[in-house]
Amino acid sequence: MAEGLRERKKRQTRQYISDVATGLILERGFDAVTIAEIATAADVSVNTVYNYFPAKEDLFLDRSKELIQRLSRYVRGRAAGESAAAAVLHQLRTEVESVSPRVGLMVGYARFLEVVQGSAALQARMWHMQRQQYEDLEATLREETGAAEGDPLPRLMAGQITWLHQMLTVTIAQAMLAGREPVEVSREALVLLDEMEELLGERVLNYAVRTGG
Repeated sequence: MAEGLRERKKRQTRQYISDVATGLILERGFDAVTIAEIATAADVSVNTVYNYFPAKEDLFLDRSKELIQRLSRYVRGRAAGESAAAAVLHQLRTEVESVSPRVGLMVGYARFLEVVQGSAALQARMWHMQRQQYEDLEATLREETGAAEGDPLPRLMAGQITWLHQMLTVTIAQAMLAGREPVEVSREALVLLDEMEELLGERVLNYAVRTGG
């Protein structure tokens, strides 16, 4: 269904407010910037800001939904004969090989990380997002495999698969904070993915294989 004019304007307004907030926060730090200052800079009311973003953290981490649902999206899109873990590994390799900002391989990412490290509120939100990502993946695996409610396998497998994503992003983050170049970090991240795959057991690598042609 095509996006209507009203929906498009709302989406554009939301993105503009987030962009203005992100610029101010990257410049001055998360705790130093107020909602009132963001509203003034974006030429909107404080109420308008809150209408789009219930919490200040949402302004800076405005792509949290994409991150939370990322692994589930990879799993749902797996090819016939491909397992859940194999699909995630494949997609992560694709992101790393293309030096994608989605996994932190971008100039300027270090400043984003510095802001997060300087704010207890942002750190807490990031931890919460990781938990949500894990829970979202567990629900997806349970649905994709038809597992019973009490079956522990979806939970255990979700833990193994989210570990891949978390270790990759943490390793990339540490390298970017150290001032490394994205292309150089990309090459090392590919080696890391190979090493992590070798650590996974056959049961994990063969879980939730998609059947059919």
